[in-house]
Amino acid sequence: MIKAAIDYLMNAGKTEIININGQEYTTKNIIRVTAALPETIKTSTLTGLIDYVKTNIDKVPDFEQNVIIHVVSESEVALMSCLNPDAKRAHMLTCYAKTPKLSLDTYLDPEEFNVMLQSCFLDHADRDKILGVISNIKEENVKNTSDDGISQTVVAKVGVASTGYVPVPNPVVLVPFRTFIEVEQPESKFVLRIKDGPRIALFEADGGEWRLAAMLRIKKYLEDALPGINILA
Repeated sequence: MIKAAIDYLMNAGKTEIININGQEYTTKNIIRVTAALPETIKTSTLTGLIDYVKTNIDKVPDFEQNVIIHVVSESEVALMSCLNPDAKRAHMLTCYAKTPKLSLDTYLDPEEFNVMLQSCFLDHADRDKILGVISNIKEENVKNTSDDGISQTVVAKVGVASTGYVPVPNPVVLVPFRTFIEVEQPESKFVLRIKDGPRIALFEADGGEWRLAAMLRIKKYLEDALPGINILA
């Protein structure tokens, strides 16, 4: 078939094969025409992906057998076709999770830290402990912080008119919003640090294990909603 195509082009006067130093060359480039790929639909929820699959709005034949869902990360999921004759996949739909920005590994003033903790983290026992400590720290007493490199204590209000040494909980288990809202948010450990100012910071302390947990939860959620679809994570 390839030879026939070359012969056709040569006979049409559109190209020639010439020999230079024993090597054959064509006088014009021959470019293979590949199959067209659709424009990718973008959504911000897993619900949008599920609805697209269930309705098969684009009328893809044998839809369930011809698509793959790839959980790329905790915040990205792609719906793709199987390989076409050009060994390429159509990226039919991609979900990008919309999550609040977390100011981790950065020292914040108590007000900024308080707002972040209440707006970007789910209600949790350790979150309430942290809020209780930072809301009672007295600025003039922060320099009396006791720190052995692992645990800290700070001088804070412990009553209506008294102050005392209050231990800073460490490590703490918190549940930030970091993946699609449809799945359970993974909890993970953080190191809480306080320094003069006062300035407060959270540092991740689970080695990124939460990402794997989030991806597996997304996979399970989609498997329950879309039985029969190939899902990779």
